Amino acid sequence: MEPTIEELGIDLFGSSLPSMDEIKKLSEFVHSSEKNQISFNEQVEDNLGRGGQKAALAVGIGLFIIGRCTEAAAKLKKAKDCKEKIIYLGFALRRVGNFDEAIETLQEAIDYGVDLLSITLEKAATYRYASNFDAADKELKTCANFENVSAEYHYQKARLQEAQGLYNEATDNHRTALELSPNHQKALFHLAYRCDLSGDEAAAIDYYRQIVSNSPVYVSALLNLAVLYEDMGEFNKAGMCVDKVLNSFPNHQRAILFKKDIESSKTMIYDEEKEKKKDRKVQLLETPISDFELSVRSRNCFRQMGIETLGDLINITEVELLSYKNFGETSLREIKSVLESKGLYIGMALKKEELTSAETDELSVREDEDEELTNKLVDDIRLSVRAQKCLQKLNLHTLGELTQKTEAELLGCRNFGVTSLNEIKKAIGNLGLSLRTLD
Repeated sequence: MEPTIEELGIDLFGSSLPSMDEIKKLSEFVHSSEKNQISFNEQVEDNLGRGGQKAALAVGIGLFIIGRCTEAAAKLKKAKDCKEKIIYLGFALRRVGNFDEAIETLQEAIDYGVDLLSITLEKAATYRYASNFDAADKELKTCANFENVSAEYHYQKARLQEAQGLYNEATDNHRTALELSPNHQKALFHLAYRCDLSGDEAAAIDYYRQIVSNSPVYVSALLNLAVLYEDMGEFNKAGMCVDKVLNSFPNHQRAILFKKDIESSKTMIYDEEKEKKKDRKVQLLETPISDFELSVRSRNCFRQMGIETLGDLINITEVELLSYKNFGETSLREIKSVLESKGLYIGMALKKEELTSAETDELSVREDEDEELTNKLVDDIRLSVRAQKCLQKLNLHTLGELTQKTEAELLGCRNFGVTSLNEIKKAIGNLGLSLRTLD
């Protein structure tokens, strides 16, 4: 059974402040489950009212851990100067976008005994977050002597190269970081993600599996791994990844939606069976009349009429057949018997497609309105990022193009699940539109 925060033995609000390594361990533990987050949040709330510089330091660090960074910075500024205060204040300022102040604060940490390499790399990361890539590169160059020595140096260099679009170079540096530190979780994750984007799914799966085997619950890695498994049709493995997330974070919305997608994908075999039935129906309608035992008179009449298949017969009425010379009631009964044996009847297709004259008139009046609506861009309707990306992959730009697609065609796009499908159907349904059907 997973230990509680109390059983972990690291008390941030005790008589003495834990070490930096212990605080890092505490932070990782807090973020390993929803239960731990709630429990730690309660501890922070219980200590918010405490006065004094010592309490301000502990509460400030606690607020940073739970992501309340603006409050964390305000509390930490009231604490007594020490390396813990300076480091976490710098982190909090960076998180809220106060990059210049964060840089100045981190620089001060050197005066409190924090090693120069760590501070330089944090400053480089801060400049990267601020999109000041030249300054970040300049910082990294000052510690180039740690090349092939420090995993964190290569990781930070790789992150900067990713931001600059230098993906091959970034991949090389992530790999070097892992050679130096095989369990560097962040380097593993970004290398896995880079492999995933470049189409090397086997390598991506391998890296993601390394992460989840060495980390309690690395949510992003688990969900990305689940996507890859789902794309491969390995729905049980995908479900196991999502279940592991939900076991620790039962209210994680992305995981909840993804689980529904996976469950829906498992049942898509029934849709495939439906498509097979449709194919068999098409084959039936293409069956030549000559395949059936008919009288010579009937065969001659059909040849003269240009009727060659069963499909031709369900597109003609009894009146039309009887109007042909030499085609009488006997021939009509004969062909009706053939069609009934196949579950068909004369004029069947016409009844399905028939429009009254009133409906035809209404249709012509609405044509202009429909054309304006179908020319509307899909970007103009509110869709999730995942749904938008899938439509981009399918090169669908207007609602008209979208409505010409079937549900099966959309679900055939990678990463497009039933949740996204329902989202799109609802959005276009509100506009009076629908996807194409094959019925």
